[in-house]
Amino acid sequence: MPTTLPVPIQFELPEGWRAEPPDAAGAPGAAFVARHPRPDAGFTANITIDGEFRPDAATLPEIAHESVERLRQAGTLVEAIGRREIGSADAPGLTQTLAVSALVGGVHRDLVQSQVYLSMLDVADPSKRAVIRLILTATASQHPQVLSDFQDFVRTVRPDTGAVS
Repeated sequence: MPTTLPVPIQFELPEGWRAEPPDAAGAPGAAFVARHPRPDAGFTANITIDGEFRPDAATLPEIAHESVERLRQAGTLVEAIGRREIGSADAPGLTQTLAVSALVGGVHRDLVQSQVYLSMLDVADPSKRAVIRLILTATASQHPQVLSDFQDFVRTVRPDTGAVS
């Protein structure tokens, strides 16, 4: 069952990408999934969105490291190949790129994940901090081709101040 985000957001999907129910896409813990129109070697690049309230004082680099450790605990080989803080003090963010070697659908795949972490305050209660995670997963060969779509997508993500809780 898909999760809901701790704070409402709005965004625009890149042209050609299509939303899919998280359960049907094999990402039941995600709040949102979009898939690229053209698979590469039997794997379809995808964008997932999830998030959680973080009442602790964990920094975005610490939260990103937790994601790497969760992948490793799931038996996935992971190497962080890049990490950079983005945004401002009022709207902090972090990007992380991972090389992932995993068994997907019974097939060994070399994948790349581009992860973006956005720290947002709950518009209804600014004392609550939420971290939204946006993830692009693609084959290593297709990643360079879909990365600009993901970057365009990330630029459209913003709090949905008109949403009803």
